[in-house]
Amino acid sequence: MSALCRDCLTELPAAPESGRCPSCAGPRLVDHGELADLAIAHIDCDAFYASVEKRDRPELRDKPVIVGGGRRGVVSAACYLARVHGVHSAMPMFKALKACPEAVVIRPDMAKYSADGKAIRDMMLALTPQVEPISIDEAFLDLSGTDSLHGGPAARTLAGLALRVERELGLSVSIGLSYNKFLAKVASDLDKPRGFAVIGRAEAEDFLAPRPVSTIWGVGKALRKSLARDGITTIAELRRHEQAELVARYGAIGGRLYRFARGQDSRKVQPGGEAKSVSSETTFGEDIADPAALRARLWPLCESVSRRLKRAGLAGGSVTLKLKTRDFRLLTRSRKLDQATRLAETLYRTALPLLEKEADGRQFRLIGIGAGDLGPGEQADGPDLLDPDRQKRADVEAAIDKVRDRLGKEAIFKGRALKPTSSAVRRR
Repeated sequence: MSALCRDCLTELPAAPESGRCPSCAGPRLVDHGELADLAIAHIDCDAFYASVEKRDRPELRDKPVIVGGGRRGVVSAACYLARVHGVHSAMPMFKALKACPEAVVIRPDMAKYSADGKAIRDMMLALTPQVEPISIDEAFLDLSGTDSLHGGPAARTLAGLALRVERELGLSVSIGLSYNKFLAKVASDLDKPRGFAVIGRAEAEDFLAPRPVSTIWGVGKALRKSLARDGITTIAELRRHEQAELVARYGAIGGRLYRFARGQDSRKVQPGGEAKSVSSETTFGEDIADPAALRARLWPLCESVSRRLKRAGLAGGSVTLKLKTRDFRLLTRSRKLDQATRLAETLYRTALPLLEKEADGRQFRLIGIGAGDLGPGEQADGPDLLDPDRQKRADVEAAIDKVRDRLGKEAIFKGRALKPTSSAVRRR
């Protein structure tokens, strides 16, 4: 097999001259001489958050959609119609709306996205245990040795997965197939959306040569500038330098530059990839300097992180406070816990001294809280002889959770959840 129909999964010895499948007349053919021999894949959902929203709201199908915060937030995801206007992830919302003023902006619904992401992950795991999640909507898979199990080569199995995602979830994915992780990731970006691209051993070096050095994973803005100053802007130019020279100039990443430029990547697909932290953040409509107003914004974030920890059966061994100043400077402050927690009260009491130290009159545009060093939640928040009230706080929070489970999240809340007066909010 060197060709495959992605619509009916017919395997072909070669792609027909008509460019259409002889079985179903479909035009979506994958044609590559190494198609039956490659087994490392990268799967990436297409404009995931925005696609979920369009699926659930059909009236938005032909409209540009941006998922993100308010005007002072950032873009979490943009559909392809919005991307045509130059909108992209992490773009400040005001710039996105300037580029695409007709866009429909939707607040993120992480619970909904997580449910769809888990469903897709479960479909992957049904094909192979060798699944390495990268984020909620992308993962590496190693399908080596699964041909007999699934009745065909990895390419056919992956195409079948894409069809199943579309049929059962109403979403689409793009697939990159190659002989290592680096090239599989590069391939998955070549044919979006609903793509299936292949990079084989025979053409890897020629394929990479004219591409910018930013194609290599780990080459960000700063390193790209350093390379450019040394006359290196393409992968072909990178290949002119020996590994020792690259390591001497750019440090440990020089070895990766040398190998990846030649299509070499020995990294294995690592199953698991559990979350390393659970966090929540908010961008203010107006900058805030008042400590009381900042404290009021911190508490609901702690409750949000606590809910997610409890639902996932996890607990955090450390707490991280995140602040962003009005000039976009990011501050993070962390503290280790003597005992893992999933309680909102403990998260808040740990983060509060960190916040009070930073709330020195500066104006902030964002605040966030995260629980790190995650582990099982069963042994968290046990009794502590040095803190006899800890169990009482845990019991109170458990009682609040029970009321909310029965009557809704707004049924009961602590006094600190009340918002401060508007005088505490200072305009930019």
